[in-house]
Amino acid sequence: MKIVLGTHNKDKCLEMMDVLSNLNIELLTLHEFSHIGEIVEDGATLEDNALIKARIVHELTKLPSLADDTGLEVDALGGAPGVFSARYSGENASYSDNVNKLLKDMKNVPNGKRMAKFRTVMAFVDDEMELIAEDCVEGIITDVTKGVDGFGYDPVFYVPEMNKTYAEMSMKEKNQISHRGKALMKMQKLLSERLPKIFHQMEDLA
Repeated sequence: MKIVLGTHNKDKCLEMMDVLSNLNIELLTLHEFSHIGEIVEDGATLEDNALIKARIVHELTKLPSLADDTGLEVDALGGAPGVFSARYSGENASYSDNVNKLLKDMKNVPNGKRMAKFRTVMAFVDDEMELIAEDCVEGIITDVTKGVDGFGYDPVFYVPEMNKTYAEMSMKEKNQISHRGKALMKMQKLLSERLPKIFHQMEDLA
């Protein structure tokens, strides 16, 4: 079975491929489909955007597709940047642009008031069905960047139970506890229930 990962983000692809590496499937990326350009994510929610991407990729490739949308929801900012996380500091913003804007906006927020949540919604679309899975991780926004791994807001998202930011974790370590990793594991379970012959290696995740 082939599944297309519905994102142009190479970092997301690497994480998703790592989590799904134990399955008996062939994972393709949008880099193998040059006719698919940037997909406009104009949904009002993370679920809307995940489905938009998965549906478009399925339609254009005629293959099952898997896409996510992820948002960082900061309590002190009323849940922002949320669905606008990837473009918090403007269209075509870099990771560092978004991190710097977040740190600036949080400059006067004291310790104890810097709680945040990373939330991922995962969507699977094929000819027969559409599935949704989501999960989240609660953390704290640091006042300086810490760590060099990961991407996006990882250097400022501190997970208390790990005593590390995402950027201080290895990919394997992060994927075991992260919002995207946990949402992918939930999606694997949904798919294993509906496609047991293909996802026969799911017993260990039950």
